Amino acid sequence: MIIFGPLLVIVGIGFFCWLLFTLAVFALPFFVGLTIGIWAFHTGAGVLGGIAVGLVAGGVTFGVGQLALAFVPWAWLRLLIILLYVAPATVAGYSATHGIAQMAMPSPTWQAIFAVIGAIAVSVTAFVRFTGMAAPGPAGQSLARG
Repeated sequence: MIIFGPLLVIVGIGFFCWLLFTLAVFALPFFVGLTIGIWAFHTGAGVLGGIAVGLVAGGVTFGVGQLALAFVPWAWLRLLIILLYVAPATVAGYSATHGIAQMAMPSPTWQAIFAVIGAIAVSVTAFVRFTGMAAPGPAGQSLARG
């Protein structure tokens, strides 16, 4: 039994890290959908109405980002759009890594160091995934070529 406890903790942390890296791209659409869904619920739409409005708002937010990346011809504006979507992923990565570090180590200094490293890792992952999902710009122009 003593072997299974630490093993399950490592598997659990690994699962949540994988989930964080996989879903980091959707941090901004999730936040927008959640905020608008809660607003709709509080204005009288009910539970199902709030969920429906939130799902539509999150989907529209993600779709608008993809369309903007597909049709904006300037590399600097495409980079700005990507950074707008990556910034909430950075905050989510910092918060998640800080929470895991608080369970693993007592030193606040090391907690902050690991949280910053986690935020950087999640940011880079979200940046790479979001640029990978974006279609090449007009006339085959990619983000790297400008």
